[in-house]
Amino acid sequence: MIPVPAETAAGQGRAGTTAASGSGRSPTLALVAVCLGFFVIQLDVTIVNVALPTIQHDIGGTVAGLQWVVDSYALALAAVMLTAGSTADRIGAKRVFLIGLTAFAIGSAACAAAPDLGALIAARTVQGLGASALLPCSLSLIVHQFPDSRARARALGVWGGMGSLGVALGPVLGGALISLFGWRAIFLVNVPVCLLTAGLLVRYVTESPLNQARRADLPGLLLGIAALAGITAGFIEAGRQGWLAPLPDALGAAGIVAAALFILAERWQASPMLPLQLFRGRAFSAATAVGMLFNLCLYGALICMSLYLQQTRHESAIATGLLILPMSAAVGVGSVASGRLTARYGPRLPMIAGLGLAAVGAVVLSLIGTTTSLGVLVAGSVILGMCSLAMPAMTAVVVGAAGPEHAGVASGVLNTARQAGGAIGVALLGSLLAGAGAGGAGAGLTLHVPLIVAAAGYLVAVGLAWLATRPDR
Repeated sequence: MIPVPAETAAGQGRAGTTAASGSGRSPTLALVAVCLGFFVIQLDVTIVNVALPTIQHDIGGTVAGLQWVVDSYALALAAVMLTAGSTADRIGAKRVFLIGLTAFAIGSAACAAAPDLGALIAARTVQGLGASALLPCSLSLIVHQFPDSRARARALGVWGGMGSLGVALGPVLGGALISLFGWRAIFLVNVPVCLLTAGLLVRYVTESPLNQARRADLPGLLLGIAALAGITAGFIEAGRQGWLAPLPDALGAAGIVAAALFILAERWQASPMLPLQLFRGRAFSAATAVGMLFNLCLYGALICMSLYLQQTRHESAIATGLLILPMSAAVGVGSVASGRLTARYGPRLPMIAGLGLAAVGAVVLSLIGTTTSLGVLVAGSVILGMCSLAMPAMTAVVVGAAGPEHAGVASGVLNTARQAGGAIGVALLGSLLAGAGAGGAGAGLTLHVPLIVAAAGYLVAVGLAWLATRPDR
């Protein structure tokens, strides 16, 4: 996903000319355009969670259906991200970014107009496909717009801050929009943001250099989608039908088979979307697994908390957003602190500290009952939110293990692993939440089982973080 140097693209005729052309009159507005695109897709990661009970009340559906509202977006985002990155290398990151932005806006409008849950899930998939282009292309465009290393570092800091802001604002903004205008407003608000972003992008962002040597990996794309969809669907159906029912077991088995075929296909592909040789290194493999568990537990905990607060504690959407806000703020604070700690002490301390604190927070949340003070829930969620201490540190380990020549691909692999973990986490922990409730329809939901599983996941991640940062002997 990192574009080839300008001198490599210089001899590519019209492609090289396109890459070098463009107004470039305002790097600041170019950065605003790229960051707005990243902001809006991060906003949609959390803004939907607080709307789920309202959506269920308005157009019907089960907890399993609500999980698909979240996971259809996450699955499309995770499954297509690497393909979108390689496509951007071939035809230009600006062009792919604009295509993704258009798809995201169309999907958002379709979500707002959805007459039933099936249509909403389909529209969320379109949103996810658009988001899968925006995430890798935003990084490529920043690298191209800011060739100076110091300016690039500042730009990447703004980019990361906008992403954290989107995640943090999601629950509160979602709750406010739902209270004032209804749940459809949380999707409709994306459309003017996308239009503004497109206008700035066309005028101020220059195209990235092209790498015509990159090839599409269609078998890898299709098998990756099948693997993620099968495993996720298996978990969701297990929450609805039972863990030993034939359908969820069949779906899970199909997903595992597809995953095995995916690995075989990538082994023999001339230009694989997932370079398996990167996983030969202990640090890269372990840190990537940490990334997957990180999002699995965090995203799963978020959907469980949103449903629990509204279905069991009968909090309003805006109150739920405000109760989750301290956790979102903790995620942002921990992310900033991690960069400084990593620079001073290396990645081991922030990774193990963040994941260990998250395990403690998950245990606190697992003890919450219907009469427990909401202050305890807020405190536990803030401790869990400090998992973000591990985020920049794990990225540093992955990129460092891959080496500078594979930094772009390594970053793409980590982001894909994290998004895939988020999709699986929503399915797994959401099903455990549903399974604990009476009839799986939302009544009597408890956090006991899903948050204990999240705590166990974070403890496994602590062990993997220790392995990833262990010095070679």
